[in-house]
Amino acid sequence: MSTPTRSRAEATVAATPTLPPRAGRREWLGLAVLFLPTMLVAIDNTVLGFALPAISEALSPTATQVLWLVDVYPLVLAGLLVTMGTLGDRVGRRRTLLVGVAGFGAVSLLAAFATDATHLIAARALMGFFGAMLMPATLALLRTLFQDRSQRRLAVAVWATGFAAGAALGPIVGGLLLQHFWWGAVFLVNVPVMLVLLVLGRGLLTESRMPAPGRLDVAGVALSLLTMVPGVFAVKTVAHDGLTAAAGLALLVAVVAGVLFVRRARARLAAGEQPLLDVTLFSSPVLRLSALANMTTMFALTGLLFFAAQFLVLVSGLAPMAAGLVLLPGFAVTMLAGLVAARLGRLFPLRVLVPVGLLTSAAGFLLTTAVGGDHAVALLAAANVLVGAGIGLSETITNDAILAAAPADRAGAASAVSETAYELGAVLGTAVLGSVLSAVYRVGVDVPTGIGPVYARAAHETLGGAAATAARVGGGTGAALMESARAAFVSGVGVTSLVGAGVLALVAVVVAAGLRRR
Repeated sequence: MSTPTRSRAEATVAATPTLPPRAGRREWLGLAVLFLPTMLVAIDNTVLGFALPAISEALSPTATQVLWLVDVYPLVLAGLLVTMGTLGDRVGRRRTLLVGVAGFGAVSLLAAFATDATHLIAARALMGFFGAMLMPATLALLRTLFQDRSQRRLAVAVWATGFAAGAALGPIVGGLLLQHFWWGAVFLVNVPVMLVLLVLGRGLLTESRMPAPGRLDVAGVALSLLTMVPGVFAVKTVAHDGLTAAAGLALLVAVVAGVLFVRRARARLAAGEQPLLDVTLFSSPVLRLSALANMTTMFALTGLLFFAAQFLVLVSGLAPMAAGLVLLPGFAVTMLAGLVAARLGRLFPLRVLVPVGLLTSAAGFLLTTAVGGDHAVALLAAANVLVGAGIGLSETITNDAILAAAPADRAGAASAVSETAYELGAVLGTAVLGSVLSAVYRVGVDVPTGIGPVYARAAHETLGGAAATAARVGGGTGAALMESARAAFVSGVGVTSLVGAGVLALVAVVVAAGLRRR
């Protein structure tokens, strides 16, 4: 009689699902380490935006070079994220992270002492190369450290606040440095953070990789680069110069390489081999739409920062430090919204929270259309709060959804999808919104005659160029130039904000419709 009872009890135990282990103190300390590179990347992007006026005055870049200074880092990073994410799955995520940390810190020194715009662009490209090793590894290691879903959602929220923390610290640290040192000092802040990360990462992070990775798909690497880099270049070029022959050729290369990449990945899966990227991950609507939302939030953030820093410094006349403090409440709200989203994720579905976040950011962009009035600084601060709240709400939910949608041994690849979406959004935010702003500015600015063709061209291309030219010319001519340039820039901000709000609202509708049954 006892044997059947014991058998039923054993069967019940066997049928009970094994709960994933909960994270302890070591794992939470590891999260603090993973927070650092996330924060650093955000600092780098924000600091550059506030340093653009000083860089424009010191290195005299053209309008195209200014866009490349901002774009080349996310362009290279976006092109390599899939490769580096998969490489981390194979050779070790901690190893990939630490190599990226060392390289990023070393190249930051080169950027700090660049002597012209071309050298600075090249240094930024190398920072993108090593930066591509950082982001997929951090999110993949987080997936390994936190296996319990509720703990992981909170960990993702904390990790995501690294972007907001970096964005908040960037203007303040950058503004303080720019008031006392030359523009290159803003890149030197990377070095001590990287040194700390190298030391702590070895002790607190556990190595993880795929159990049987197989050979690296070298042809897939080449095709992924030929898809991402020319594709992003084409979008950037069309946004700035229209559909040129170079843009058309780049787009053709990207489309052909993309088709070949997908075909090769499917063929390798059918043959039982590992492709560079498991394209079956995209069969999940949750993953696809979460990646789209991530791209859109970064599109909004980089686009806003592109014109906010210039507006506060060159139009409103604030010092860089004061300009950073104006944007600080928005970044603080981003962090708070991310932490709140971890709790809201238990109460509301993805289809509700993500569209609400996107529409909140859209409301912030609509508010920036009124920054030309008497309360411009206060309105821009309030707009940044709305944009930040929407981003914080959306990002936490989408990142957790992407990690949950992928198997644990594909954490690096799934993280690369998420980070690629971020970087594509960063490129598009500057390329599309920055180009709209530049186009409206060039049409509206009235450059006085008689100041020389070189100075006239600089004043006509960027607000920073106009400020530098007005300072050189001086007198009534310089004052008239700055008055016209500021008015043209404010008009550009209004048009750009409408475009940004429209994109955010459209994606909110797409996400809500795509996830209506989930």
